[in-house]
Amino acid sequence: MNERFVIPARLKLTSLVLIAIGVLSIIVGAVVLLGSSSNMDKIRFWDALLQNSIFFLVVAVAAVFIIAAVSLAQGSWIVVYRRVPEAIGANVWLFGLIALVVIFCCVFLFRVHTPVGEFNPIYKWTTPINEHTGEPDLIVLGKKWVLNNGFFSVFSILTVGLWSFFGFKIRTLSLSQDAAAVNSTKIYWRTITVSALFLVVYALTQMSIQPWLWVMSIDVHWFSTMFSWYSWASSFVAVMGVILLFVVYLKNQGYYQIVNMEHIHDLGKFMFAFSIFWTYVWFDQFMLIWYANVPEETIYFKIRMQGPYSVIWFAVFIICFIFPILILMSRPSKRNYFTVSFMAMALFFGHWLDFYQMIYPGTMGGNWHLDWYEIGVLCGFIGTLIYSTSLSLSKHPLIPHNHPMMKEALIHVS
Repeated sequence: MNERFVIPARLKLTSLVLIAIGVLSIIVGAVVLLGSSSNMDKIRFWDALLQNSIFFLVVAVAAVFIIAAVSLAQGSWIVVYRRVPEAIGANVWLFGLIALVVIFCCVFLFRVHTPVGEFNPIYKWTTPINEHTGEPDLIVLGKKWVLNNGFFSVFSILTVGLWSFFGFKIRTLSLSQDAAAVNSTKIYWRTITVSALFLVVYALTQMSIQPWLWVMSIDVHWFSTMFSWYSWASSFVAVMGVILLFVVYLKNQGYYQIVNMEHIHDLGKFMFAFSIFWTYVWFDQFMLIWYANVPEETIYFKIRMQGPYSVIWFAVFIICFIFPILILMSRPSKRNYFTVSFMAMALFFGHWLDFYQMIYPGTMGGNWHLDWYEIGVLCGFIGTLIYSTSLSLSKHPLIPHNHPMMKEALIHVS
């Protein structure tokens, strides 16, 4: 078996071109949008960076979650290609650093001038005044015990630091298993322990507080106890698609000969199953707010479902639920390389749009854009993900050696 991945020239060139497009878009955006006299243009510049940095960060850390959850469950289905999610998770630090820079710029530096003074249009809780009257915003002030610069900063840095540490640590332990004695399970059990610790951290961050701070606080008057699960499900489906695309690509390049249709079927099943779970949380969050009909809750959906974002709202529903239910439900479709690859790309874009409509309506109102700048920044982040993951994959063997579950993985039947 060909175990050492050499980055093909075409893949490397493609990723670097995408990164160049992203960098160029940011530079042009800084000149055109930040240099504009319109506050909406300035907000748009930061919104695209905020959306992509958060989305790609939570997608990367979701790969660490998958490895940790499978390790704790002592599952074998992912062992043959676990180097792929490990490589994605090993770059959490990179996307985390980008996200922290962008988020802190939005919190501490970005202000727009209004008739009532300087105002933060993205994280409104940093300037707790009504942008129209200049009066104190009592709802925002009531949340200052958690929505304040100190807590936001410390928790954000701590979260990204812990995510980066565990992404690096789990990958290091996996690589150490290669050099361990045959039949040694010492590192295997240590990995389970570290995975358990990570899942505790993950539960207290991504599955609870962090989405509230980074995303939900943009619509500072609105709240949902299901929001963290909703955003997590979105990131989980997206990273499953990324893992599948890398596995299929590597197999088409002559690597991963031990990966077969059974393993691809597993990835297809997870994409389908958690698309349904995402829809379940999506509907529950919407239905409970619709039924209660509380104005401060329904306003969140009013602008998205019946306002200027309705096209994106229904596009997300169609891509992330209707497509999987029609295409991925049958067994043969989840075993067809073309079908699952197409769905992986569609679902990734669909959940990127999902994060778009989480952020833009709360900052841009009805003045939304999905144009050259947003697509250019997306290309830059995609290129960064491809290049960083490919670079990580090329540094070590693609096949884990001495893993206690390898035999089960080889004879696995989905």
